[in-house]
Amino acid sequence: MLTVQDLHVYYGRIHALRGISLEVKTGEIVALIGSNGAGKTTTLAALSGLLRPRSGVIYFEEKNITHLPVHQIVRLGVVHCPEGRQVFARLSVAENLQLAGAHRSERAARMRDLQRVYELFPILAQRRNQYAGTLSGGEQQMLAIGRALMSGPRLLLLDEPSLGLAPMIVESIFRVIEALRRDGVTVLLVEQNAYRALQLADRAYVLETGCIKIHGPARELMDNSAVRAAYLGG
Repeated sequence: MLTVQDLHVYYGRIHALRGISLEVKTGEIVALIGSNGAGKTTTLAALSGLLRPRSGVIYFEEKNITHLPVHQIVRLGVVHCPEGRQVFARLSVAENLQLAGAHRSERAARMRDLQRVYELFPILAQRRNQYAGTLSGGEQQMLAIGRALMSGPRLLLLDEPSLGLAPMIVESIFRVIEALRRDGVTVLLVEQNAYRALQLADRAYVLETGCIKIHGPARELMDNSAVRAAYLGG
């Protein structure tokens, strides 16, 4: 579904991504793990069009999307759920969700997806008329994921969904990610909780200082001594 070849991204003179290559197959959950500053969030931003690569190429279903604008990438089915939630605080839960699906012409599909969001996150249905800015951190994360789902993703780029959340909420979020896979959504997951990410993922890539150092089946990476020492507490 997704192929990335020799991608280089800069912030000014800072070489943030140094020739990374990766792939995501249809129906997979693929994890990107690494320390802070390794380039995980930069990778997702480049894939969704928020950052422009200096060189390299990105293919989504064999279509070159490297230099497409963000809205065209979204219309193809690549949807980015960013780190930090970034909900519209002064809009209601329902308005946040409706806004995310506004570009889609098929009303039946929008209504179907809205119902699915409320099934996945019943608390959002209860709080649909509440301002998003008054939700708890966990509820805002649910809304951020729900808003991404309203764009009809085929490939969901999910950035740090568990960051700063209580363990019970984290488990709820990961159960939803598993349910999305069953719904046919492919997921590229950036996650600071490396152990939980590797439990969930089919395959994983380890980023260090903008380079992919290790990749392979997630179960194998869990048994890799270097990965265990660096990210799994030994």
